[in-house]
Amino acid sequence: MVLSLGLAGCGVGGGGDGGEPGRDTDGRVDGKVTGAITFQTWNLKGGYEEYFTDLVGAFEKKYPGTKVKWIDQPADGYSEKLSADAAAGNLPDVVDLGPEAGYTLAGADMLLNIAKADPSAKKDYLPAAWNAMTWAGIDGGTYGYPFYLNTGPSFFNTELLTRAGLDPKNTPKTYDDLFDQADEMADAAKGEYSMLGRTPVIETFGTYGVQLMNKDATAFTFNNAKGVELLTRYKEMYDSGALTEDILNEKQVGEVDKFKSGRLGWLPGSAYNLADFKKNAPDIYKSVAIGPMIANAAPNMYIESLAVSAKTGNAPTAIAFAKFATNAENQLAFARKAAIFPATVGTLDDPFFTKSDGTDEGRVRVESAAQIGRAVVHWPPAFSQAMVDELREQVALALKGDKTPKQALDDTVAFCNDRLGRT
Repeated sequence: MVLSLGLAGCGVGGGGDGGEPGRDTDGRVDGKVTGAITFQTWNLKGGYEEYFTDLVGAFEKKYPGTKVKWIDQPADGYSEKLSADAAAGNLPDVVDLGPEAGYTLAGADMLLNIAKADPSAKKDYLPAAWNAMTWAGIDGGTYGYPFYLNTGPSFFNTELLTRAGLDPKNTPKTYDDLFDQADEMADAAKGEYSMLGRTPVIETFGTYGVQLMNKDATAFTFNNAKGVELLTRYKEMYDSGALTEDILNEKQVGEVDKFKSGRLGWLPGSAYNLADFKKNAPDIYKSVAIGPMIANAAPNMYIESLAVSAKTGNAPTAIAFAKFATNAENQLAFARKAAIFPATVGTLDDPFFTKSDGTDEGRVRVESAAQIGRAVVHWPPAFSQAMVDELREQVALALKGDKTPKQALDDTVAFCNDRLGRT
């Protein structure tokens, strides 16, 4: 598609016409948009180099005298690279990051609180997206301009459903439906295949309806009765053979591979998965049914944002570029290039997200866009990789019977709370 970059004006904090970059006493940024900044993305150059080259060019044309140096980093080790750059005082002026990396950097005073620096920005973004970058666990500040969102449907292997005696036209819509059908499938599968391919992760607890943290984000709480109920149900499925032993250490990549190999009945996924099936697993693609995300509570979504370094020497230009890159027109243009969704108010009303073109990809896009309107980011930003690993290990102990579900979750929450707030 023709790339259409928005050139509409975007205010900058106090919006001064001149003067040196500076901040008011309340933290609001004011100053002339000019001079050089660095802009770093996360593994986007390979597929979207033309888009970002044009984006930078459009910004520099709108603001004569500016110069944006675009840097793209590979996916592997990105969070570690951010931490190292921040520690060395080399964090780029505008950084592409998710809530987890952002939370760590903000807690170390490395990111600009845009709720103070640019308070008028909030109205331009979806509330759930803005809130996902607003963290009570630090100071209630907001530490990133929402850049794009992602969510996805459920994929079902109808050939496996039929083989197990299930109705492929009556796919699960709630966790109770999913677990009941998983038990039924187990009776027919005899370990050859299964409905579920991974143990519950933190987002599973969120979409099941478990309160993950207290209201002021000072403690994890997913060892509550609802959390124990969920893990107990997984334990029951493991004991009945509805979960195969190989899932105990399975991660998302393994879950996807298992679905593509025809050994999994259900996969929570995204539009990226559909394209992957079509290209790399055409036989599975022919059997795929598409349904809504399984959720008893709000559906889950993921968010990526553009944060501004607190140490930038050119805050007015950094803020102006972050806002320009994440304005409604540019988010829509990027969404037309990539299988993602805009985080700006009103953009999801565009026909691109409301009217299917008759293809499976179009249907996934329209259904997922509608889901975004109800979705929240269930992953707490303070939930670190160490906590991810601990939860997986404790869940495995519970499923094998080495601990009760309650004890496993109590131990996980104690581990997480002990590390809460560490940088």
